[in-house]
Amino acid sequence: MLNNKNNLIGFMLYCIFNHAQAEVLVILPESGPMARAGLSVKQGFMSAYQASGQKTPIKFVNSDQKQIVQLLKNNVNKKTQMVIGPLARNEVEGLSKSKPKVRVLALNEVTDQSDNVWQFSLSKKDDAYALNQILQKDKIKQFYVFRQPGTEVDSELFLMSLVSQIDYPLTVVEEIPKKLNKQSSLLLLGNNEWLNTLAKLPNKNLYVLANAIEQHQPIPKGARFCDAPALYDPGWSDVIKAYQHHPVSMPYQRLLAFGSDTWHLAQQYLDEPNLKSMEFEGRTGLIKISNNQIQRIPQCYENTRKGIKTL
Repeated sequence: MLNNKNNLIGFMLYCIFNHAQAEVLVILPESGPMARAGLSVKQGFMSAYQASGQKTPIKFVNSDQKQIVQLLKNNVNKKTQMVIGPLARNEVEGLSKSKPKVRVLALNEVTDQSDNVWQFSLSKKDDAYALNQILQKDKIKQFYVFRQPGTEVDSELFLMSLVSQIDYPLTVVEEIPKKLNKQSSLLLLGNNEWLNTLAKLPNKNLYVLANAIEQHQPIPKGARFCDAPALYDPGWSDVIKAYQHHPVSMPYQRLLAFGSDTWHLAQQYLDEPNLKSMEFEGRTGLIKISNNQIQRIPQCYENTRKGIKTL
């Protein structure tokens, strides 16, 4: 009886020790051209991690100017419970092709799929999906697009995603239509400064993208857009805390929110390794997991005379 008891205690101590030794490896750029983006993701990630009370050790590795396959070889070991990252698309492609044996939450979206790799991103496809949901509710049947000169390349992926989802004409125009009917709409693609130079804009069926929204800068009345809810809802205390420690412009605020959602996703897997599907209201939108695929649906808003309201 005593021997059995000692064996049980020994087994329990072994399990506790090994669980405590498990770690999460986070691969982000900490230097080079993507360092600022990597830092914002890290700040949001750590703010959510600290708020969760989770004790799993986190190990950060700089991905700048390093081969992702070599990084995995040098840093993944028996203690590694999960890998998060990398952030650059070409690195995610390399990681996916390497078919890692450990679970990975990659922070960009690529065509290649791998059984152990989830792909989570602030993708144009998700932005287009959210906008299309609003267009359907608005019963739009004709879509006009007016773009800021010189920025056409920036919106190509978004437009391609939107065209694949709608079943009515999308027309890129050289000047703003003078009049829209109830089933016609206008999408403005450009930055905030350009947006505020435009005159005689329609106040209905007008849409812009989130990258045209800047802190303390106006946008046209009646404009509708879809964005990360944590930028408009003060209820996300971990994102607010990350921002207070690391004040940044709105593009990087979205990365703070993205980093926080990244930790929340990782925590779900750490708590339930066989997780196949779930959904939750995240800082960057509604997050849905289905068969290892992650979809993010941003929240949509309208700028009214009384301020920005949720649609």
